[in-house]
Amino acid sequence: QVQLVESGGGLVQAGGSLRLSCAVSGTSFRINNIGWYRQAPGKQRELVAVITSGGSTNYADSVKGRFTISRDNAKNTGYLQMNSLKPEDTAVYYCNAEIPRVGRLVGQGTQVTVSS
Repeated sequence: QVQLVESGGGLVQAGGSLRLSCAVSGTSFRINNIGWYRQAPGKQRELVAVITSGGSTNYADSVKGRFTISRDNAKNTGYLQMNSLKPEDTAVYYCNAEIPRVGRLVGQGTQVTVSS
């Protein structure tokens, strides 16, 4: 059974850092795109960052220069390093992974709270 598990959320002060992880297990295929989305209360879900299987990345303007998406293909794991966090980054963060022969999996979400 293919599973996707997120971890790394928490409470941090403004200016602090967090690292989110997205681990996919149960498949021997390399994950295609890995994306991180977030949804704040009362707002629509938005794309934060995405990384392709080849390592190309794309970021939302609001996080450019502060967040870094990466992946470890040997571990089928994606990461989102978040630095210089702001209160407006507070949201539930979701990992999406496109898995060959499975389709798209979405994680359960991890809460990130940034206090001012």
